[in-house]
Amino acid sequence: MQSATGSSPAPGHDGASCAPPAQGEPYLLTPGPLTTALSTKEAMLRDWGSWDGDFRAMTAQLRSSLLDIAGNEAGEYDCVPLQGSGTYCVEAMLGSLVPRDGHALVLANGAYGKRIATTLGYLGRAQTVLDKGDYLPPRAAEVERMLDADPSITHVVAVHCETSSGILNPIEEIAAVTAAKGRKLLIDSMSAFGALPLDVRDIACEAFVSSANKCIEGVPGFGFVIARKRALHDARGRSHSLALDVHDQWDVMNRTGQWRFTPPTHAVAAFMEALRLYRQEGGQPARLARYANNRDVLVAGMRELGFEPLLSARWRSPIIVTFFSPAHPSFSFERFYALMKEQGFIIYPGKLTVVESFRIGCIGQVDEHVMRRVVNACASSLQAMGVDHAAPSTAAIEERKLPGEAA
Repeated sequence: MQSATGSSPAPGHDGASCAPPAQGEPYLLTPGPLTTALSTKEAMLRDWGSWDGDFRAMTAQLRSSLLDIAGNEAGEYDCVPLQGSGTYCVEAMLGSLVPRDGHALVLANGAYGKRIATTLGYLGRAQTVLDKGDYLPPRAAEVERMLDADPSITHVVAVHCETSSGILNPIEEIAAVTAAKGRKLLIDSMSAFGALPLDVRDIACEAFVSSANKCIEGVPGFGFVIARKRALHDARGRSHSLALDVHDQWDVMNRTGQWRFTPPTHAVAAFMEALRLYRQEGGQPARLARYANNRDVLVAGMRELGFEPLLSARWRSPIIVTFFSPAHPSFSFERFYALMKEQGFIIYPGKLTVVESFRIGCIGQVDEHVMRRVVNACASSLQAMGVDHAAPSTAAIEERKLPGEAA
């Protein structure tokens, strides 16, 4: 498989398949929703009956296709789509698969790990949090020490790609140590699955969640839980919520082929077209290669302007890149955002707790040609603001150095 840090495009891929968005639409340089293909949008022009056999067949194909991407050769896992945003699906996974007397070790290094901890608090589940701050990943040795110190921990919960900083967490080593210690791993792979490798033949996990509007390049409306069938069976009667009961959704889908409640029919139809384009591009390795190349072109160009990425190359994901805000007194993110939007690019504000930053996504229907245009738009925006250098403050750089680099 292509490594997460690889930068060469997929074989035969020259960026030509990434058509510009519809006239008047900006590029969405965010971690989802993101820029989708025109044919994906057009797939939503038909209405579907949620009970109709054609739509039930579409749902069955969706589930089967996602299991194929996850490497479910042994048939040990099943796919349960759920209406709502990614956060709905994370809460559904936690509320259904962590027993009420369970104890979760949450590996946090950003807003989404912290949101998992908050969710577990709402659910009344016992939890311990390993908080690594904004810059560094949790490592296997740390997880091992915490599991050894507390035998009551039943589950480890990890974020695959923490998009508040853009950090790519070492999910393979986390999975290995969790399995070795006889605990169960739950993964929030919301912004990673489909591009970053997550193959259940290689990564031992109880379940993971992702969403339609991320690396498969569909539109918002639903997410999905891919879990061991044994775990889904054991989840019966455990959920705190009717709507978020993964076991009940799974049971009804398997018995009737239908969603329990009104499904996002148009989003499902769009996702089926997005899956067709995904396979046409070359699947996970090709998608990763394009995103990684987008990241590398972006970072190189932004550095020429003086911008500094938050993370070292070792942990920088191909999903979204966080840059320190320039220290120049004339720089204002709000003005920068508006100028970028005028040029056709929607970027993302920062989500760090200590330093000022902003984020630029590398996923969706964008390629290296688009990323070069993004860099040019950043240069034009700085010029319009009267910012002649984009270097961050010394304090921001020093703050990043404080924790040191993990082994």
